[in-house]
Amino acid sequence: MLHRSGMEVPCLLNMISLIWNYLYSTLLRSWMKWILRKLTGRCELQRICASTVQGAERTMKIEYSLKSSKNEVLKTSVDGSVENVENSIQDIMEIKKISIQKDPDFKINLQICLLQISGFKKLFADVEYLRKQPFESSNKQHEDMLLKLWQLMMPHVHLKSRITKQWGDIGFQGEDPKTDFRGMGMLGLHNLVFFGEHYTKVARQTLSRSNHPKIGYSYAIVGINLTEMAYSMMKSGLLKSHFYNLVPGAPQLQHFHQFYCYLLYEFDQFWFKEGPSSIMEFNQYREQFHERVKRLLQDPKALLTLNFKK
Repeated sequence: MLHRSGMEVPCLLNMISLIWNYLYSTLLRSWMKWILRKLTGRCELQRICASTVQGAERTMKIEYSLKSSKNEVLKTSVDGSVENVENSIQDIMEIKKISIQKDPDFKINLQICLLQISGFKKLFADVEYLRKQPFESSNKQHEDMLLKLWQLMMPHVHLKSRITKQWGDIGFQGEDPKTDFRGMGMLGLHNLVFFGEHYTKVARQTLSRSNHPKIGYSYAIVGINLTEMAYSMMKSGLLKSHFYNLVPGAPQLQHFHQFYCYLLYEFDQFWFKEGPSSIMEFNQYREQFHERVKRLLQDPKALLTLNFKK
């Protein structure tokens, strides 16, 4: 008698799912769109805008609809720049024969969606630029920003020299912090300074908590580690739901920094609530926190913002 292994059933289900997705995308979806247009007098884009509220659910459906189109102009409209959104809207309305008189809200709803889609791509490019920019001691702006971080976090302590063991007091590993920025470049420093500058009281409280004698952690190093977490979520597209719900238009770099602040604050809360036995368990708890945030972001209604007073 033949016995099915535990691997065969999942493989069979995956195969059925792939076949169904192929049939739906190539045949059934087109038929359903045609039938619904005949019944409602509206194209799929109009139906999405009419049946969903502004935010991630609507924008993601619009993005999927345009990407799935057989028309190259519609398909590439999600790849345009923020500056080209108006032209893309005109092209879409002409191709779909949408009358502004019959559907006056459609244009502004589509504009918001396209601004969010193109704005997210532009934001990732800006984030990537900072990540690839190395910290350079010869760059005065870089040096000034690093010193600003010290002044924000340790306002009553004089920094004796640029290269000193004092940097360990705010969580850097060595005497020269520039070596700790190698992985995330200037993005890591921008994130730390933004938190210290815009949420100064909370940032200093977080630094103080990180100095716990038993389960403390290196504030700056963990902060840079969380920059990598935020960056990876941006790169994978997981942050779309958050930004699409947060900004009715193109998200800016400050919105990425604000999400980073959410991560740093919430990780600190999570760390002390869980109470690890030592810093040696950092990777384990970091992954648990990462999974928790990913689950939150998978909700189309996700909106992860700081909930304390500055």
